[in-house]
Amino acid sequence: MKKFLRWLIHTVLKFLTKIDASGYENIPEKGGFVIAVNHLGFLDVPMAYYALDNWNLFIPVGEKWKESALWRWLGKYLNFIFIDRFNPDLKAIREMIKRMEDGQTLVIAPEGTRARDEKMAQGKPGVAYLASKMGWRIVPVAIIGTEDRVFRSNLKRFRRTQIRLVAGKSFMLPPFPKENREEVLQQYTDEIMCRIAVMIPERNRGYYADHPRLQELLKGSG
Repeated sequence: MKKFLRWLIHTVLKFLTKIDASGYENIPEKGGFVIAVNHLGFLDVPMAYYALDNWNLFIPVGEKWKESALWRWLGKYLNFIFIDRFNPDLKAIREMIKRMEDGQTLVIAPEGTRARDEKMAQGKPGVAYLASKMGWRIVPVAIIGTEDRVFRSNLKRFRRTQIRLVAGKSFMLPPFPKENREEVLQQYTDEIMCRIAVMIPERNRGYYADHPRLQELLKGSG
C-alpha cells in the first residue's frame, strides 16, 4: 500500500504542480532528526512524501482529524501521530521520542496549523523543547507557493501551481539553562521560526517579519 500511495502522491503532484526542491545537501543521511517547516496550505503534508525518497518519517496531525475514517486510514500508512494540539499529550510525546530513537525523521510545522491568512503565526514551543532536551538536530525547510487560495485559483484555470521547497543548514539548540527557562524556550522557538522565515518571501513572514533574529539572519550575521 505504501508503494501505491507513493506513486499516487507523486503522480497527482506532478500533474497539478511544478515543484523545485533544493538544499538536499543539508539533509542528514541518517534519520533521527527534525524537519521544521512553515505551513501555508493543505498541500504541505504530501510535500514531505514527495520530496524525501526515504519514507522513514512521521508527521504529527491534529487529533480532530482522527475522527475521519479516511484520515485514520491514511495515517496508518503515512505514519501520522494524532496529537492534542491544545493540551499536553504525553502519550503522543512518548511515541515521538520512541520513533526518533528508532531513527525516524520528525516532520513538523511549529505553527501547529496552516496559515489561513498566508502569513507565519507565532511558533508553538513543543518542538523546541523536545529538540533541546533530546539533542535532536533540526533542518529548517521553507515551503513557498502552496497557499490554498493560489492552488484553487490555478486549478480553476487548469494551471500547474509553482512550488519551491528549500532546505536550510541544519543546527542544534543548546541544552536548557537552569534559570529563565520560559524565556529561553521562547528564544529557541523563535530561532527555529526565523531560520524558516529567512527563506520565504517577505509577504509570508507574518509574526516574524520584524523579528530582530530574522534581521540578523537576513544580514548574514548569524
